Amino acid sequence: MSKLFVSLATVACLATASQVAAQDAPGTVSKDSYRFVIVPKVVHPWFDKVNDGAQMAAAAIEAQTGATVEINYSAPQAADVVQQNQIIESSIATRPDGIAVDLLDPEGNRASLEDAAYQGIPLTLFDSVPPEGMNIPYIGSDFCEQAKIASRRLVEILGEEGQVAIMMGVPSAPNHAIRAECHREVFAEYPNIEVVAEGIDNDDIQIAQQQAAAIMQANPELDGWVASDAAGPVGIGQAIVEAGKQGEVQLVGLDNLNEMLDLIRDGVADSSSASQPELQGYWSVMLLWQQATGAPVPNFIDTGNAFLTKDNVDG
Repeated sequence: MSKLFVSLATVACLATASQVAAQDAPGTVSKDSYRFVIVPKVVHPWFDKVNDGAQMAAAAIEAQTGATVEINYSAPQAADVVQQNQIIESSIATRPDGIAVDLLDPEGNRASLEDAAYQGIPLTLFDSVPPEGMNIPYIGSDFCEQAKIASRRLVEILGEEGQVAIMMGVPSAPNHAIRAECHREVFAEYPNIEVVAEGIDNDDIQIAQQQAAAIMQANPELDGWVASDAAGPVGIGQAIVEAGKQGEVQLVGLDNLNEMLDLIRDGVADSSSASQPELQGYWSVMLLWQQATGAPVPNFIDTGNAFLTKDNVDG
């Protein structure tokens, strides 16, 4: 598979041209200023990339319409649904023009999302899927396919046999849960692949390192790792290096954090199956803006996955 990163400048030009046309369409309205809130799962470098894309979308809208666009990026300090809901509720009270959220727990977040919808505040979800029965536009990649790219690659480099472990991320987060289950599905297809352990890192690199170190100590014959979140493989890679098992324990990562790319360059990780956070931030703001103007929006935008190896990581 080839690298799928898309030029945000190109996307901006194409997207804003179509959005401006929509804004001038019958039944839509325009404003001189907009304010959108971005609420990720937790303070995390992956979400910094989401914010970069959101800021690019804001700049594109300003350039094409003359309106001012403010992005309020507000992240929970921990991957805690109570903290996340408090941020959402506080944001609702300020009456923004839209809120984009990466859900920690669809059912746990439901009441806050329903409150925003009841008050007529546009919503978009990114890197997530809506709670059952809620019609909220969402942006992301095919989480299951992203996981299967990674787990199939691990099976391939292990020669279809060996002991493997899965880092699950935040188990209640829909994207993490989907990826973990799809890893299991792939491994179940191979009778000589055994899943010997699963860790929970709550999307925290330090916790992932601690979990990975403990799992490798308890399973000295472990052959390989996959992860379900962006922090997981970075922590796993650190644990592999600290244990002196580089080249002995294989790692196929997830996403494109700078630390993940370094692990590939250094040969600690074979590769990574990466979503594109900048595009998720970009399209989150674009969909919020569309809704704020009264224009129709798609239910889902697929931003695609990239497969990164030593051969293309710097391409």
